[in-house]
Amino acid sequence: MIREIIQYPTPLSLEFGVNVRQFNEELFALIEDLKDTINENNLEALSAFQIGNYKNVIVVKKEDGTFLELINPSLIAHSGKITTDEKTSYYGDVSAEITRFEKVSIVYQDRDAKDCSLQAEGDLAVVLQRKIDYLFGATFIQKMSADERDKFESKLKYGTDVGMSDYCPTTFFRDKILKAINILMIFMLIVVVGSFFVKEDAILQTLWKYQSYGLIGTFLLHIVYLFYAQYEGKKYVSCSSCQIGNIIGTTVISLIKFTLLSIASYFIIYSSM
Repeated sequence: MIREIIQYPTPLSLEFGVNVRQFNEELFALIEDLKDTINENNLEALSAFQIGNYKNVIVVKKEDGTFLELINPSLIAHSGKITTDEKTSYYGDVSAEITRFEKVSIVYQDRDAKDCSLQAEGDLAVVLQRKIDYLFGATFIQKMSADERDKFESKLKYGTDVGMSDYCPTTFFRDKILKAINILMIFMLIVVVGSFFVKEDAILQTLWKYQSYGLIGTFLLHIVYLFYAQYEGKKYVSCSSCQIGNIIGTTVISLIKFTLLSIASYFIIYSSM
């Protein structure tokens, strides 16, 4: 029977897979369901976890069309490293680069409860590792660094591989930094205008003190903006050509405003003390 495959954003259960103890018709029916579902969806393998069953069962379709049935599989040895572009039916059309073991040794039982073992490398090793992940309620996202996970979640947002590297968003975190710079300069401009109505030296000194803090803080924010904005722009490959130029242009214009404000602050507030 063809079964429905659990897909994102439906969360996977937090339960771990449970070892099979009874090798009966219920188990054999589950294995046949996995085979039917693999054939229907043109997949290379499925774990029982992916169709909502928590038994430790994996079925892999071999190149000759026959199936490898692994009951209670366990990875006991590994060697080497390999990085591949992986997809899994849980995440649909979204892929990710994942580093795994190049060679693995696995022990398991067959449908007759006989203890078996196999050594696999290359594509088969990767598939087996990915399916064993599911037996622990995990997917390959748990193997990513924080930065890689951010990129992958961006892809998930759009449901395809158009993500961090190919998608150019309209808003960036750097925009918040620029907004903070503009707000600070508006407040400092208000201080400059307000100083025209102040005659007492003590108040002017206080205004200049806080204006100085504001000028220093704004200058430092410009530095943060310039470097962070370039870092953020390089994360989006398709944006780099246009965004980097915009970043530099925006920084130059903002620094010109800052310079004029600094000059005005000095001659209007400091010189009046």
